[in-house]
Amino acid sequence: MKTILVDAVDGFVVETENGFEIFAEMRDLLETYPNRKIILTGANDEQYKKFGLDKMPYEVFTLKHDPEKTDPKYYETMLAHFGLSAADVVYFEHNPEAVKRAASIGIKSYYYDHKKKDLVALRAFLDENL
Repeated sequence: MKTILVDAVDGFVVETENGFEIFAEMRDLLETYPNRKIILTGANDEQYKKFGLDKMPYEVFTLKHDPEKTDPKYYETMLAHFGLSAADVVYFEHNPEAVKRAASIGIKSYYYDHKKKDLVALRAFLDENL
């Protein structure tokens, strides 16, 4: 069963008038899948707290901006850390450059437009690739 790699900030976590919170509708969508979920971020220690990543319902992976998610090495390191291969995962991300870099090492990746919040399209991507 494939693992779902979840974009942290501007994906699973959104900024609201109360600060940063889990995007409830996305969480509800992800909960319909029995697959393992790992939240990917570049957050450093300060950002980790600011974005509430210490309160996530899923595992969180960060390399603290060294390298950024726009570097294929980020994904190679993450896969090695979890003992996964590119074929074992699917990924959605709001940064088009990060999507390209993940795809460049064979990760099936989807550009999630965080402004549109199109969960219908995200569900279609997940259903097609899991």
